[in-house]
Amino acid sequence: MTSQSSSPRRIIVTGGLGFIGSAVVRRLIEHTEHDVLNVDVMTYAATTGSVESVAGSDRYQHEPVDITDGKELKRVFTDFAPDGVIHLAAESHVDRSIDGPGAFIHTNVIGTFELLQAARAESERRGGSDLVRFMHVSTDEVFGALAPGDPAFDEQTAYDPRSPYSASKASSDHLVRAWHETFNLPTIITNCSNNYGPFHFPEKLIPLMIVKGLAGEPLPVYGTGDNVRDWLFVDDHARAIIAAFESGTPGETYAVGGNAERTNLEVVHGVCDLLDELAPPLESGEPRRSLISFVTDRPGHDLRYAVNASKAKAELAWEPSLTFEEGLRSTIEWYLANEQWWRPIHEQSYAGQRLGTSESPGKAE
Repeated sequence: MTSQSSSPRRIIVTGGLGFIGSAVVRRLIEHTEHDVLNVDVMTYAATTGSVESVAGSDRYQHEPVDITDGKELKRVFTDFAPDGVIHLAAESHVDRSIDGPGAFIHTNVIGTFELLQAARAESERRGGSDLVRFMHVSTDEVFGALAPGDPAFDEQTAYDPRSPYSASKASSDHLVRAWHETFNLPTIITNCSNNYGPFHFPEKLIPLMIVKGLAGEPLPVYGTGDNVRDWLFVDDHARAIIAAFESGTPGETYAVGGNAERTNLEVVHGVCDLLDELAPPLESGEPRRSLISFVTDRPGHDLRYAVNASKAKAELAWEPSLTFEEGLRSTIEWYLANEQWWRPIHEQSYAGQRLGTSESPGKAE
């Protein structure tokens, strides 16, 4: 579907039980008239509670299908007959990609290929007159690292991935562009900065610091904490994704950022100070900044990311609605009020999971 109308559509959302995907699903059901099929095979980072508020809608369905299974995807596309796809399903934890890169290649590269093929086949089945619109959600990490004085990433920045995770996402971006140029599939790509907010899996920096800070446990920060990231509240990102899907130009890329560069140490200080204000004090009576400990840096740790989102603002009429300080307060208030969601996740042991290290960017799920 090449139309840029926001009239009701049938949309497949992949990874809709993950952090960003669930925010997109909730917003689609609560703020649009689109029908949503959530394709999520439910790996370790998926939680059904993240879509509980909309799961009863007659416009919502869930299929526990693996996006690398081409045969099952063909069935899903034939049965649901989507007008478009919003593709978020991905392995996204950088530390995990260092420990086991194979899963990242399989899901992020092969999975994206199979989805593109399914969308292409469905478009051809309809005679090519009603093309499946393909919205691919990617990361700013594909652009590599910035020095302190460098201009922010934008849509013209050359690719320079530094980790297995970012390399796998760069590969998927290239596939999406190729399917647009070669097969005329109407594709759109967004490259986002670090996300944070409610339902963020607690292996990532901000929720990890919240959970450990509440428990009075050490707060491990890589290196000296000087690595810089641009932070974007997840609901603002969901708005950008839907805006790009509804009104973005096929073949175009949109950089999406929060205009909120902070060092990791500044982020952790902010979490500590808000927990001291909003949560019960530590038994020791010490401020939570006293819990910070510096640990050996991880391999290939990029120094700085920043995103210039001026194109998204101009062409999609989108910009962040919250400052980082407002979003961080809202996030911590949510975690304080929703322990029943994160406590079982935090206490469960996941094979290969690193819940003791920080600065794990929250990108596409």
